[in-house]
Amino acid sequence: MNIVLLEPEIPQNTGNIGRTCVATGTKLHLIEPMGFRLSEKQIRRSGLDYWKDLDVTVYDSYRDFLAKNPGAKIYMATTKAQKSYTEVDFEPDSFIMFGKESAGIPEELLLENKENTIRIPMIGNIRSLNLGNSVAVILYEALRQNKFEGLNRLGHLHQHNWDEA
Repeated sequence: MNIVLLEPEIPQNTGNIGRTCVATGTKLHLIEPMGFRLSEKQIRRSGLDYWKDLDVTVYDSYRDFLAKNPGAKIYMATTKAQKSYTEVDFEPDSFIMFGKESAGIPEELLLENKENTIRIPMIGNIRSLNLGNSVAVILYEALRQNKFEGLNRLGHLHQHNWDEA
């Protein structure tokens, strides 16, 4: 799987998303301009000590991203989409794109990719969920559809054993 952040603005969100990507074996793609530098303390703090294990690529622009990922199947997450994220079939190499926190993905890009826009259903006048939460919701659905390939590791207790009666 691939998560794409188009012009992310908040380092803590990107750090949190990076940690989720490490935990799921997902590649993170960051498209400039960003509202922070990757060397900032906030991104390292929210990504904890996992940031060094992250498979991350930074692109100069959206055009640069497209040029370096020809033929990529890109799903664009937006509150404006007509279909829910559960209505699509994610492939193991899907790219799921999220826009910047303040404005989302530009509407021109959404119109160009109308068939691949997806949303998380919400009620009322809620504008959006936190970016890190949105990524987790959609990414885990994509992983579920692909049978959590490579992620089915048994959890371990710290002080006890699951075989205890």
